[in-house]
Amino acid sequence: MDTKFDLEKIGQDIVYVKPILAADLPADMRDQVGDLEELFAVHNAAGEQLALVANRKLAFHLARENDMRPVTVH
Repeated sequence: MDTKFDLEKIGQDIVYVKPILAADLPADMRDQVGDLEELFAVHNAAGEQLALVANRKLAFHLARENDMRPVTVH
């Protein structure tokens, strides 16, 4: 196989979606989430949180709308 591939690009468009309990958020953020018990965080490959949204479906939609490939983290 003589095909060249830029290995640095692997994973650059992957984001990780994981559930977050509202109870684990700082107090000022808990006040903003209302009655939600669980939210979903979207993280890049370096672990930086990019977004915090109300549900999994919205997290995946947000990622895809920004040309990212979402995967679930347990």
